[in-house]
Amino acid sequence: MARELPKVYEPQQVENRIYEMWEKGGYFRAKKTEGRKPFTIVMPPPNVTGQLHMGHAMDATLQDTLIRFKRMQGFDALWLPGVDHAGIATQIKVEEELRKEGLTRYDLGREKFLERVWDWKHTYGNRIVEQQKKLGSSCDWDRARFTMDEGCSNAVREVFVSLYEKGLIYKGSRIINWCPHCVTALSDAEVEYVDKPGHLWHIRYPMADGSGEVVIATTRPETMLGDTGVCVNPNDARYQHIVGKKVILPLVNKEIPIVADDYAEMEFGTGCVKMTPAHDPNDFEVGLRHNLEVIRVLNDNGIVNEFGGKYEGMDRYEARKAIVADLEAQGYLVTVEDHAHNVGTCYRCHNDVEPIISAQWFVKMKPLAEEAIRVVKEGQTKFVPERFSKTYLNWMENVRDWCISRQLWWGHQIPAWTCAQCGHITVSRQDACKCEKCGSTNIERDPDVLDTWFSSALWPFETLGWPEKTEDLEYFYPTDVLVTGYDIIFFWVARMIFSGCEHTGKTPFHTVLIHGLVRDDKGRKMSKSLGNGIDPLEMIEKFGCDALRMNMVMGNSPGNDMRFYVERCEAMRNFANKLWNASRYVLMNLGEDATNKLPVAENLTIADKWVLSKLNALIADVTENLEKYELGVAVQKVYDFLWDTYCDWYIELTKARLYSEDPAQKQTALAVLVYVLDQTLRLLHPFMPFITEEIWQSIPHDGEALMAAPWPVFDQKLVFQTEESQMESVMNAIRAIRNRRADMNVPPSKKAALFVLSSKPQIFAEGEGFIQRLAYADRVTLLDSEPENIDGMICCTTADAKLYIPMGQLVDVAKELDRVSKELEKARKNLAALEGKLSNENFVSRAPEAVVNAEREKAAKARDLIAQLEESEAALKRL
Repeated sequence: MARELPKVYEPQQVENRIYEMWEKGGYFRAKKTEGRKPFTIVMPPPNVTGQLHMGHAMDATLQDTLIRFKRMQGFDALWLPGVDHAGIATQIKVEEELRKEGLTRYDLGREKFLERVWDWKHTYGNRIVEQQKKLGSSCDWDRARFTMDEGCSNAVREVFVSLYEKGLIYKGSRIINWCPHCVTALSDAEVEYVDKPGHLWHIRYPMADGSGEVVIATTRPETMLGDTGVCVNPNDARYQHIVGKKVILPLVNKEIPIVADDYAEMEFGTGCVKMTPAHDPNDFEVGLRHNLEVIRVLNDNGIVNEFGGKYEGMDRYEARKAIVADLEAQGYLVTVEDHAHNVGTCYRCHNDVEPIISAQWFVKMKPLAEEAIRVVKEGQTKFVPERFSKTYLNWMENVRDWCISRQLWWGHQIPAWTCAQCGHITVSRQDACKCEKCGSTNIERDPDVLDTWFSSALWPFETLGWPEKTEDLEYFYPTDVLVTGYDIIFFWVARMIFSGCEHTGKTPFHTVLIHGLVRDDKGRKMSKSLGNGIDPLEMIEKFGCDALRMNMVMGNSPGNDMRFYVERCEAMRNFANKLWNASRYVLMNLGEDATNKLPVAENLTIADKWVLSKLNALIADVTENLEKYELGVAVQKVYDFLWDTYCDWYIELTKARLYSEDPAQKQTALAVLVYVLDQTLRLLHPFMPFITEEIWQSIPHDGEALMAAPWPVFDQKLVFQTEESQMESVMNAIRAIRNRRADMNVPPSKKAALFVLSSKPQIFAEGEGFIQRLAYADRVTLLDSEPENIDGMICCTTADAKLYIPMGQLVDVAKELDRVSKELEKARKNLAALEGKLSNENFVSRAPEAVVNAEREKAAKARDLIAQLEESEAALKRL
C-alpha cells in the first residue's frame, strides 16, 4: 500500500525518526546466520575527547556505505564501534579543568585524579557516539567497546606479559623522543619533522696538551654541556695522529677523549663530531662502542639540570643564548652559519622534541616486523590504492624498536613491579604482591602507562573477545576491510598487522582502504589556527545528512585528498529534492492495487525495455565498482541514472500512458516506474540512507526496512540491447531538435512540423509519439528521400537520421536574423580582444601558464560560437 509523501522533504524531521526506527528494529545488530558469510569492519576508534570533524565524517561515510552494501548483499555484516581512551589528549583536558580550580593532578594524587578522568569520560565520552549517529552510522552499538574497558584491559595485559616472556619487550636506557611540554616520551611515529631555519655554530675545542685544536659544528650548543668525547673517522689522515688524545670542553673546562669511529663522515664539516651520548641517538651508539660517559644535562621539562654548572635552571633555549654568548666572549666561537634543518616536533603540541636518554619500556620490532612484511608482500593484506603498500613496507623494513612507556597517569599502567630488595622486575598477568625472585613484599609498580597505540594495535581482535575464544572472535575475525586515512599507516595500521599476526596467527584484515584528508575549498588542511574548519553537524543541520554524505563520496577516489565545497552540499540537497519530487509524482498516480513487481515482457513498450536494460547495466556496474572500493565512481553512476535516465527521460516518456484512457497501458507504466524506483533506491541507499528509506517506506514494497532489503542483482532476462539502441536513436533525435530550438530561443509552446529521413524508419515510426511530444512537433512525417526544397528548413543530423523543420514555423526570420547578426558582431569583438592579448609577447611570457591556457580556451570557445552563429545566419539568409 502506497502512502503520500509531504510536498517538501525536511531532513531534520525525517532523519531522527528513521534512525530510531532502525535502532528499534535491531537492523544494526550482527549475528551468525546459517548459510551466510560474515563481513566485518572495525571502526577506527575516535578519541574519547573528540568532537565530530570532517575526517570522522569521511571515515564514517565510507565505512557505513560499505557495511550497508554488504548487509543488503546478504552478509552477516558487523560494523564494530568504539572509543579510544586517548592518553595524552584526555589527561591534558582534565588537567585544564583542574587548573580552573587552582589544582594540579599532584594535589589530587593518582587515584583521585583517575577518578576525575573517569567522571569526565562518563560525562563527555558519549558525545562523539551521539554525533556519529547523526551521520547515519549503522554500527552494532550493543557491541561498542572502549580501549580501557575490562576486556580490552585484559587483552593489553596479556599481550604485554606474553611479549615480555618471549623477550620482545624489555626495559632499557635508550635515547628516546621526549616532549618537554607534554612531559612524556614519544614513539618515532609520534614525531613530526618540520623544516625550520636555524644556525650551525662552529666551536673551537683546544687540545689538552696544547698542541692545537679541533673545530666541531653543532645545531644544539646547549647540549655541549653533556659532551663526553669527540669523534673522527679512523681513515681520516688529518686526525689519525690525535686519536686517543684529549681536548678541553669549552666553558666546562673538562678533558674529554678523541675516539675513532666510522660514524664520523670525513666529507661533512670539519670531519670532527662532538659526542653527547645522553642527547643524540647516534652519539649514544658511538658511546656504547667506546665506553663514553653518559651525562644528561636537561631535565624532563627541558630545563638545564645540576650538571649544567652556571646554566642550571635555564630553559634549553635561554641556555643556548647564554652559552653562545659565553663562547664568543671567551674566543671559542669560530663562525655561525644560517642552516635550515629538519626538526622533530611533538604531533600533539607541536613543540620541539628533545632526544634524551631515559629508562623506558620498548618493543623489539625486527622479529615482529618479519611476518607483517610477508603478509603484505604476499598479498594477504592489500592496500587500496596499492601505492600505500610501498609506504607501509618502507617503514616496516626500517623500523626501530618501539618506545611504549608514557609518563602519564591515564592509560593502561604497565604491569611491572620492581623489588626494593634485589632490584628484580616482576611482570605479571595478575597484580603482584611479592618479588618472584626473592619473595620480598617491598615492591613498587612502575608508574608509567602504555602508549595509547599499544592498545589500539589490538583493536581488531580484542574487541571480539580475545584472548578468550569467543563465538564472535571465531566468526567475525579476521575482519575484512579497514578504512582509514593515510596519516596513520605507521601509528596504527602497521601495528595492528604485526599484532594480529603475532597474537592470533592471522592478519587482522584482507584490505586496507586508504582515504585522503578533507581540505578546505582552497586545498588547505582544516585547522583551528587557520579558522577554516567546517563543522559536519552544521552541514547536516543546514542541508541534511544525505547531502553531506554525498559530498564526501561523490568524486572521491581512494588515497586522494578532497576539497570540501559547501556549494556541493547544496547541489546534493537539490538532487535529494529532485528524487523526492519524482517519487511524489509516481506516488500521486498510484492506485490501491499498485505493486513493485514487473509486468510480463510482452506488455512492455520500447521505453520500458530501454529503462529496464539501462537499470540492469547500472546494477552490474555499481556492484562491481563497490566490490572494487570505487565508491565515488559507483555513486556518480546512480546519480546520473536517477537524474537523467529516470527523472528527465523515463518519467517524461511515460506521461502519455499515465494520462491515457487505456488502464492496461497505465498499469504497465506505473509498475515499471515503481520497480525502477525501488531498485534504484536500493542502489542509492548505502550512500543516502535516510531519504531512500523514507521514500521506500512510501512506495509498494516487501519487507520492513530498505536497509534490510536484498541488493539488486543483474538479470539476463532484462537485457534488451536492440530496444535500448532503438530508443537511444529516438532520444538522440529529440535532443538534437531541442538543442537547435534552444540555440534559436524558440519556446516549447511554439510547435512546428518535423520531417524525418532515416535508413531505419521503423524505429522512428515506433517512437513517433515520443518525438512529437518531447521535440515539440505538431506533426511528424517520415520521408523516403530528402525534401525537394530545403532552403527554408533547418536540418539537425544524428547518427541515424536527418531531421528537417520549416524555419518559418519556428521564428520571425527578420527578427531572428537581426538577433543573430548582433550576437555575431559581439562574438567577433570578443575573439579579437582575446587574440590581441594572446599575440602580446609580454602577456604570454609573463603570465602564469594556467592563465594563458585559460585565455586560449576562451578563444577556442569563441571561434566555435562564431562558427555556429555564421551557420545560423547563412541558413536564415537562404529563407
